[in-house]
Amino acid sequence: MAARIFPLDAIRTDGWFERIGEGIGSFQALCDIVGERFFAFSMITGARITALTVDRRNPDNTLVDFAVGGGDGEATDADTQRLTLADFRRRLVSALVAEEPPGPVPTRATDTEALQLHIGVRFLLLAPLYGYSLQELAIDEQGGQISMLHDGVEEAFDLDTFRTRMRAHVLEELDRAQRGARSAIDLARVTEADAAADEGDHVKVLELLGAWPAPLAIFLRTPEGQLLNAEARARIAHGLGLLGSACIALDETAKGEEVLRLAVQYAGEGASAPDIYGRLGQAMLSDSRPGEAVAPLRRAMNLGGDGAQIWPLLAEAFANRGRLLAAYSAVLEARDAGAEDGKLDEIVAAIEAELGDALGRWKRATA
Repeated sequence: MAARIFPLDAIRTDGWFERIGEGIGSFQALCDIVGERFFAFSMITGARITALTVDRRNPDNTLVDFAVGGGDGEATDADTQRLTLADFRRRLVSALVAEEPPGPVPTRATDTEALQLHIGVRFLLLAPLYGYSLQELAIDEQGGQISMLHDGVEEAFDLDTFRTRMRAHVLEELDRAQRGARSAIDLARVTEADAAADEGDHVKVLELLGAWPAPLAIFLRTPEGQLLNAEARARIAHGLGLLGSACIALDETAKGEEVLRLAVQYAGEGASAPDIYGRLGQAMLSDSRPGEAVAPLRRAMNLGGDGAQIWPLLAEAFANRGRLLAAYSAVLEARDAGAEDGKLDEIVAAIEAELGDALGRWKRATA
């Protein structure tokens, strides 16, 4: 069955937050105190801020009076709730990341309400806050795929991945707000992130470590950062490696590679370096850049990486670049290291088909 195409022009929400801001006299002050995106979150969830009692010594203890739902009239004391700013932010994020079943599949492109409910109204409103401009929705028997521009670059995701990505952005926002530059780096979180990565919970890894890159990039250039002991550097590098791989798994390839390059700087030639270089090479290979993948994968092996994991990746990278003898040598190394990757047989078959008797002569010459 051919996919049904639903243009999203009628429900695209680009610029909604800025347009609302034009009509609110205290808009900038609220953004400065609450946080621009958290103020947007409050609008999305229907939490109307009615008063703020600012604590300038500890901004997280600022008191937020707000009312949820109701009409357009003045909120009464009975309607109003009060939380510290820190708790208010957590309440907003909890509401936004909560699971909610999507509406039924729309039957007509003109049924804008059905389209909104199927995609999710909150996701439509979150998207432009993070630079996404939704273009169209394609639905077939496999499900829905949504096309968009992200900061001007064309991207497409299935609907579940799109919703997961929006939730990840929201969680990352809370993570940034909760931590200052130094307090963001809690090495104990690496153990939790390891467990989440083993379970394939990439969003959890992002939630745990998403605030690391910015402060760590700055910290590395400080005298204190330069004097970090080898164990701490390895732990930080490993955490960044987990984060980079999680970003890539969530289709944030450029961001993931940037995080992995930061991890390389912390890893140096220490114990975590082979894993980090291996992750970086695998990311490049998965992004159809086998030529670029060769250098970090070789570096991983030179630093003592696991041959059963790295040699198959090198074999694939060489084969994709047409370096068939190098690919065949990597296959032999992979098998010697105990690799049982099914792709190795496919690579050998492709090499034999391409080289024919020349491979046989090479085998005899190197026997």
